[in-house]
Amino acid sequence: MKIIVLIPVYNDWKSVFKLLDEINDLSLENEFQLSVLIVNDASNFDRQEIEKSFENINSIKILNMEKNLGHTRCIATGLKYIFEKDQFDYIIPMDGDGEDRPIEIKDFLEKIKVSNGKPIVGERVKRSESMTFKICYQFHKLITFVFTGKSIKFGNYTCLPKLTVEKLLKEKATWNSFSGSLKKIENDLISIPSIRGSRYYGPSQMSFTNLIKHSLSIISVFRKTFLIRSGLFIIIYILMIKSNASIITSIPLIMLLIAVYSVSNLALRENMDEFKNSLNQIKNTDEIQ
Repeated sequence: MKIIVLIPVYNDWKSVFKLLDEINDLSLENEFQLSVLIVNDASNFDRQEIEKSFENINSIKILNMEKNLGHTRCIATGLKYIFEKDQFDYIIPMDGDGEDRPIEIKDFLEKIKVSNGKPIVGERVKRSESMTFKICYQFHKLITFVFTGKSIKFGNYTCLPKLTVEKLLKEKATWNSFSGSLKKIENDLISIPSIRGSRYYGPSQMSFTNLIKHSLSIISVFRKTFLIRSGLFIIIYILMIKSNASIITSIPLIMLLIAVYSVSNLALRENMDEFKNSLNQIKNTDEIQ
């Protein structure tokens, strides 16, 4: 069974090669053949040369992008490239910085045996960030559920069969939000417990600003539901505060209107033409094994 691990990277080659070492050290069953595709998001410094081989990884290929597309679009481009250019049974997208723990690849592969071809997601059961960030993350999940009706407890770290990849390539939301798009096209997801690891080097890149953008990007995938529920909230809230209206009581309304505006703007990122032509953004490819 051919498994391809898909890793986007931007200026973090040291982490990626440490990740490759850890993937190579996994003790996998012989029925699985593991390859790696790295999508280089137009990094502005060269990767280090390596003199070693990875005997347990079948092949390692790097797609060098012409311009910086961002994490989500690199994953989308990688999915399209693999689907059109490679032979595979499953694709495992994962971050290259250590926060997606490579040891859990074994859990995905074990779950494949009983998944009946369904997509598998790494459902976060523990995170490594500060308590403040964890609280904000829980708030993000709550807001997403309240305004979309969707409970999304996973990120990019998933295990996707070919049929699911094909569906993602036909869904324009994949160009904007990977997890939101996957939840939109697949109702029957199997999960494994996943612990958010610590970065190999440097601080986490998931800042509060990025968390807000991430949350609004997911919501934008389900914007029709969001707009309906937002409208109902506004009506009910105005009726509740009409006898006690003030600047303070208006704050939730102002925040919601800002969210509506932001979601509407983020929805414009769902560009199917760009998605279909994403392989044209590949400058060249390297095979390091």
